[in-house]
Amino acid sequence: MKYPKKLSANATVGIVCPSSAITEEKKEKCREVLESMGFRVKMADNLTTPYAGYMAGEGDIRAQWVNAMFADPEVDVVLCARGGDGSSRIMEYLDLDMIRANPKIFIGYSDITNLHIAFNQQCDFVTFHGPMASSNIVDHFDEESRQSLLQALTAEESYEFQNPKGFEICVGKKGQASGILAGGNLTLVSDSIGTPYEIDTAGKILFFEEVGGNTSHVERDVYHLRNSGKLAQCAGIILGQFTNCVNPWEPSYTEVDCFLDALKGLDIPLLYNVQSGHDFPMMTLPMGAHCTIDTEQRSISFAAPQR
Repeated sequence: MKYPKKLSANATVGIVCPSSAITEEKKEKCREVLESMGFRVKMADNLTTPYAGYMAGEGDIRAQWVNAMFADPEVDVVLCARGGDGSSRIMEYLDLDMIRANPKIFIGYSDITNLHIAFNQQCDFVTFHGPMASSNIVDHFDEESRQSLLQALTAEESYEFQNPKGFEICVGKKGQASGILAGGNLTLVSDSIGTPYEIDTAGKILFFEEVGGNTSHVERDVYHLRNSGKLAQCAGIILGQFTNCVNPWEPSYTEVDCFLDALKGLDIPLLYNVQSGHDFPMMTLPMGAHCTIDTEQRSISFAAPQR
């Protein structure tokens, strides 16, 4: 799977809202901050236009703007303003043939998981599970998150993922594994099963993050993956931030315990406490890149980009 062209200092960034809308104030702040970083900015017209109270326009409109940014020869980076809800509605309207022919840096997380899976599997290029314009870059762009994003977008050689200082990568289940990195938000990955955009886990390193709810909701999605055979097919698992995911009945039993229970009888290594997801700092992961995890070294490394 190929990486898109690496980030340049004067790149043009196209901002899209494939899911929920942002405010007019946030929109202007996104432009201001990105331009102060030296980038040229183009913005979709639907960023501040709500539909049903939680989406940035109807599904076809949101997809048209994603298509337009990939089709625009001036745009180098397609950056999501935020996640939220509703990306499932846009999938049938995405022009995947055109997007495959115009691979670009694509950045987002959370509800954007649907697009990561489609672009990795059906368009054959690496995308980036990383900070978004409104959700992160405007208000929470600390230096470690910035450096992690830049490392992923400009890498020319193989490199090792680095957690922020003070956050240790932890071992849930021992082993070493290599494969293409896939996944994203746990709910979205689970919900992809049975659709034309279903995640392919065979031989993959799976990454999961989540926000809100409780451990019983995590349980539902993890066992959907196990019962559908998706866990048994994978090579390894990385757990990111599970923000505000709690077990009100037995706090000592966490999402990590749930995954470990679901992996019983499966020889699959697991690392956790990787700081990527709905919290800060928010480190970047190249989805679709070749990844190696080693629990003895507590390491996550990526092969040299192929462009």
